[in-house]
Amino acid sequence: MHVTPQNENKEIAVDEYTEQTPALFRPLTIRGITLKNRIVVSPMCQYSSEDGFATDWHMVHLGSRAVGGAGLVFSEATAVEARGRISPQDLGIYRDEHIAMLARITAFIRAQGAVAGIQLAHAGRKASTYRPWSGKGEVAPEDGGWQTLGPSAERFSAHYPQPKELTREEIAEIVLAFQVAAQRALKAGFQVIELHGAHGYLLHEFLSPLSNFRTDEYGGSLTNRMRLLLEVVDATRAVWPEELLLFVRLSASDWTEGGLTIEDTIEVARALKQHGVDLVDASSGGNVPTAQIPLKPGYQVPFAEQVRREAGIASGAVGLITHPGQANEIVSDGKADLIFLARELLRDPYWPLHAASALHYDVAWLSQYERAKI
Repeated sequence: MHVTPQNENKEIAVDEYTEQTPALFRPLTIRGITLKNRIVVSPMCQYSSEDGFATDWHMVHLGSRAVGGAGLVFSEATAVEARGRISPQDLGIYRDEHIAMLARITAFIRAQGAVAGIQLAHAGRKASTYRPWSGKGEVAPEDGGWQTLGPSAERFSAHYPQPKELTREEIAEIVLAFQVAAQRALKAGFQVIELHGAHGYLLHEFLSPLSNFRTDEYGGSLTNRMRLLLEVVDATRAVWPEELLLFVRLSASDWTEGGLTIEDTIEVARALKQHGVDLVDASSGGNVPTAQIPLKPGYQVPFAEQVRREAGIASGAVGLITHPGQANEIVSDGKADLIFLARELLRDPYWPLHAASALHYDVAWLSQYERAKI
């Protein structure tokens, strides 16, 4: 049995497998949850909700990826309060009434042998914007926009809303909103929570010196700037069962001078591990519009590898991972524990089944589709 980094004396262990099993298809057990493979449906905004409610679109979108063979299926960034939505059409979990449809979706995902995850998020200063196909930049109040919030009263860019600087009391309210959202997620049947601390949204805004200009205990040093994230982690873990998983997505680099670096991220990851986080999903960028990101296949994998090695916590790799051999090599070489796929799974919901074939590995197909297996 191969054992990956430990988290608070809990082994992150891979179930028994044969030497012929590709690394991408070796099960992974963390706490009380076993993923049947290392393929994760990364959170992808669908901009198809009204007042935060999941719809049949979400059922089909997420359910088809579970049918397609992914081990873990994440919802899109799901707002913990209405003001935390990126757009008016974002998914939310800020009302008890949101639970029922989400519970239908998680039940279907689990019936296909996959694990259901939810990404809890607050968009902060990048909220109240148009969905991509409806426009760009700020949504005006008369069109359904709202007052945005941030660590400081600094816009993301000239076309984004002017945020209001959060008071300490308002910060406490947002921490509570994450906690209540976690309780709703549990009732909805999710088994993994990922806290969105990346891509220029609220938790990342507090982490980064490019957006956090506070002079109180939430600003200044990295220790202070990570305070909100750790408070949200603690509040979430307090109501999230011990046997269920807690991930955090981080932007490992701001790709901008004076911004977050991988060294900062490793320090944050070490703290997250001590606070009960099981895995860091290593992404990057998103906090300033001028960042120069060197896009190429697997460009963020080195971040996942370094976090895993130096922080001693499991990691997920994401970003321009498209080919089965590429994904398998990342896991087999110990660069990451999980592979988060986004656009490639939009192109092909059945990528996991096709990847198994490409790696000459036989996986079971669902009975309804068995006759199409070649």
